[in-house]
Amino acid sequence: MTEYPIFVFTALLILVYGLFSKTLEKSVVSAPMIFVAVGIFASFFSVEALKEGLNAPLLKILAELTLVLVLFLDASTINRNALKKQRSLPLRLLLIGLPLTMVLGFFIAVPLFPGLNLWMLAIMALILSPTDAALGLAVVTSKMVPEKIRQTINVESGLNDGIALPPILICIAALATYKADEGTGLTYWLMFTVKQFVYGPVIGGLVGLIGGKLVEKASQKGWMNHTFQSLSAISIAILAFALAEMVHGNGFIAAYFAGLLLGARTHEIRDRIHEFGEAESQALVLFIFLLFGMILIPATYMFWDLQAWIYAILSLTVIRMLPVALSLIGTKLPWSAVAFIGWFGPRGIASVLYLLLVIIELGKDGYEQMISVIVLTVMLSIFLHGITAVPFSKMIGKLVK
Repeated sequence: MTEYPIFVFTALLILVYGLFSKTLEKSVVSAPMIFVAVGIFASFFSVEALKEGLNAPLLKILAELTLVLVLFLDASTINRNALKKQRSLPLRLLLIGLPLTMVLGFFIAVPLFPGLNLWMLAIMALILSPTDAALGLAVVTSKMVPEKIRQTINVESGLNDGIALPPILICIAALATYKADEGTGLTYWLMFTVKQFVYGPVIGGLVGLIGGKLVEKASQKGWMNHTFQSLSAISIAILAFALAEMVHGNGFIAAYFAGLLLGARTHEIRDRIHEFGEAESQALVLFIFLLFGMILIPATYMFWDLQAWIYAILSLTVIRMLPVALSLIGTKLPWSAVAFIGWFGPRGIASVLYLLLVIIELGKDGYEQMISVIVLTVMLSIFLHGITAVPFSKMIGKLVK
């Protein structure tokens, strides 16, 4: 099989990194940085399974599977008890900061890229709005960072990718219709909305609720062992995705709602479900980052013009930090904490997976400039947020008590 070399290479890389993972957690070098850097280096060598680049079948399968697991786990791993106690800050970021980031990202893109379709600019702004706390892992794991700030960043990261998904899907549908020169009458949009945004949440929510309760009941009665409790994570996520897709609903939204409404309430059972799911999704995420360096960066770097660099830098600073500052007005947080939360809005795996979803649905022809801006922004975020996570965490621990 042509996939064997890339699988062997990835497995060895995960193993070697894993041997030193605990030590590297305390350094400025993160796993995404290493996998992207190795991917860029490996791109100079011919890999048969990836010779088709962005059209490689392997990339499509991995992207969809990873997105399903990431959405399910992000929604299911939120600590609801902690969220009830400290819900004010995350809700401000999600309900005020996130929409402002989307809108600001769009309006800054319009004058910078006058030749691009407005739907294209909208989808670029939307894809670059979700955050990925894993790129600055020290921020959400370090005891030096105040718990309130850690919880805020972690909850925001866990929920904003699911919130950003529906408008992204609407933009994909609009671009697909525009590209095909099809009519966009009221009936079309009503049917699209029903199928995508009603079937998906309903089916996903039911699968998560019923599936979680079945796992919990079977475990409490002693019918289900620990191994299969753990395996139920991937089963519930894929079942929600597949059932929704079978009735032309959106499987990704279904996977997110399955995690959001997961019926298991027992702490130990949820931990087993999450532990297996996180391990599996982490392996897939690292593989995606490797392919990001091997395929996406080499395919887009020639489009990194001045406008792309300006937008990428603004995306990581003004477009993210200004909405955060506005959403946190009145919280009495010190300016250093607001700036810290604003800076640590890395663009990572959600942006990459949503970009791959766009490429799968629409292709890359005609979208090269948009794709290149997203890739550049994510690449900068991987390295800039990875490098600053540990030193900034130590700094905030001294400034905010």
